Order: sequence, then structure tokens, then C-alpha cells
Amino acid sequence: MLGSKIDLFNPQWLDVVFAGRNKAYGAYELRKTNSKTTSRAVIIGSLLFIVMVSLPLIIRYISGILPEEEKEKITEVVLAPPPPINKEELPPPPPEPPKPKIDQVKFPPPVVVPAEEVRDEEPPTVEELKEADPGQKTIEGNPDAEIVIDEPVGEAPKVQEVVEDNSIKDFASVEVLPEFQGGMAGWGKYLQKNLKYPPMARENNITGRVIMSFVVEKNGQLTDIKVVRGIGGGCDEEAMRVLKNAPAWKPGIQNGRPVRVAYTMPIFFQLAGQ
Repeated sequence: MLGSKIDLFNPQWLDVVFAGRNKAYGAYELRKTNSKTTSRAVIIGSLLFIVMVSLPLIIRYISGILPEEEKEKITEVVLAPPPPINKEELPPPPPEPPKPKIDQVKFPPPVVVPAEEVRDEEPPTVEELKEADPGQKTIEGNPDAEIVIDEPVGEAPKVQEVVEDNSIKDFASVEVLPEFQGGMAGWGKYLQKNLKYPPMARENNITGRVIMSFVVEKNGQLTDIKVVRGIGGGCDEEAMRVLKNAPAWKPGIQNGRPVRVAYTMPIFFQLAGQ
């Protein structure tokens, strides 16, 4: 009938479906035992779920049954007694401080107290303080005692000595460069006025520039004057003479202090009309 329901999981349908087919490869057996396997899986899964949900209750119940001494075990630790103190090994007491050179009279600090607690002890008079120093207690002085100044324990921080810097600084590393008193324009006027063309160089038509090196000292004087590259004909000697007779320059400044600076300068020799 068309309205009837067909149970495809009924075992009799399996025989119809697998009629004339290979039933040994596994599908037939799985279909045949499917209902039993499903029921078994549902029962086992339900039991595992119930056990997992009930596990905290079971643990709490078992904990209540166990006696208290089995729940917690306390281990008693016995400490060894401390070693006996050997009085012979104790350090000796500190020596009594030496007596002061001047007598000392007791001068207790003033303390505000009720009238019934006022002491009968009077502070030292002015006459007593003329001959003795005030202190916490009265001590008879020793006029022959030496004044001892306790030395500090350990090493105090050493004060850095101010060492004068006499090293020669490089031209490019100085904050304020040395210069002639009138600047480069003044230096040009000085050379024009004092530089003399050597006769030998003039006769041999020698021209060019002499490269000179020197050190501008802290006071501006030029020292260590040398010819780095000359052209001969007396020009090298003339350039050295002009630098030796030059007035003091403005020194170079580094960290706010004048320093020695190495300087290199060309001096030009050129004949008129060239």
C-alpha cells in the first residue's frame, strides 16, 4: 500500500537488498548489527556521562568517610639545639675612650617636666664653664692628653685633580677655532705689509704657495712653525719669518677653556703682473 511505512532497517529488507551480492566484505554485517551497536553505544555513553557528573559528589563522600589522621599527615621537624656559647672566644669590650684635655662638667639638656618632677640638680655656672667644657657627664680632664683625630674608615671618594690639558687639538675638533685678531681680512693686511718677495725667487720667476704648519698656543703665540711644502728660492724662509714675527692670535676654545690647536695655512707668493 502507498500509505504504509517501510522500515528499511528491518533485517528482512537486508536480505532483499543484498540478494545476489557479496555479503562477506562487511557492509551486510554492519547493517545487520546496526541496531544492537547503536543501543550499546547509547547505554555506554549515558553511563560515562552519569559517572563524570557524579564524580565530585563521589569524591566528597569518600573524603567524609576517611578518618582525619589519614587526610592530613603532619611531619614534626626536630631542630638541633644551638651550639653552646664559648665565653672565652667573645671579643673583648671596647677600650674606654681617653680623657679629654680639658675638664668636662655635666650639662644636662633642659627638659620641660611637671613641677613635682623637677630635679634639685642645678646646671653649671658661668664660672665653671669658663674652665671646663659642657658634656653629658662630669669628667676630670688630663692636661697631658694628646688630641687624637679619628681617621675615616675605608677610602673616601677621591677628589679629582684638575690636570692642565696641554695636548694639541686637531683643527676640526675644536669648538671655537683660533684666528688672527683682525680675522682673515686682518691677516691678509698683515701679510701684504710684512711679506717681502725674496730676490732669488723674483730673479728666477718662482711663484706659488708655501704650505706652513704651526701651533696656536693658549696665549695665542705661534710655535712649532714648520714648512710642510715649499717652493724654494727663499720663499720658504720668508714665510717662516713672517709667522715667527706675527702678533698673538685669538686661541682656540674647548669646553670654555683655551687649548693648543694645530693649524695649517698656505702663504702665496705671486709676482706683479702674473
